Amino acid sequence: MPSTKIKIVSGGQTGADRASLDFAVEDGFDHGGWCPKGRLAEDGPLAECYKLKETASKDYRVRTEWNVRDSDGTVVFTVGPTLSGSSRRTFELAAKKYKKPVLHLSREGGPAEPEKELRRFIQAHGITTLNVAGPRASKEPDVGAFVKQVLERALLLG
Repeated sequence: MPSTKIKIVSGGQTGADRASLDFAVEDGFDHGGWCPKGRLAEDGPLAECYKLKETASKDYRVRTEWNVRDSDGTVVFTVGPTLSGSSRRTFELAAKKYKKPVLHLSREGGPAEPEKELRRFIQAHGITTLNVAGPRASKEPDVGAFVKQVLERALLLG
């Protein structure tokens, strides 16, 4: 059982989003968030086992913004050290538009113990609803494994 009362929210896309939802489902964490109308993802409609609500739009940017807006803080995972595309947009929405805590964790060039950074981030900002974001699997195939490893170490072993 989870040692901390964190709710994981995400948009349901393959890669970072889906890995965080799989972690939540498998390890008994509350989860949710927004997904595009039709439960769109690059591998087809998102399974019903994920408790996501549909926006009125098929535009991925709407669910990205609503997940930032409705969470206490956002962590953006990447394999490479640089944010780009929707991952960069997510980071900027959190930091600039919503002025909410945001953390970027990269496997390459990031902190030696990313789980400790995530734990510190959650505690420092009193986060109870954590938005997890990052690239889709087609952009960074290894990001999902990185997300699950960090979440397990930060939230289960911490």
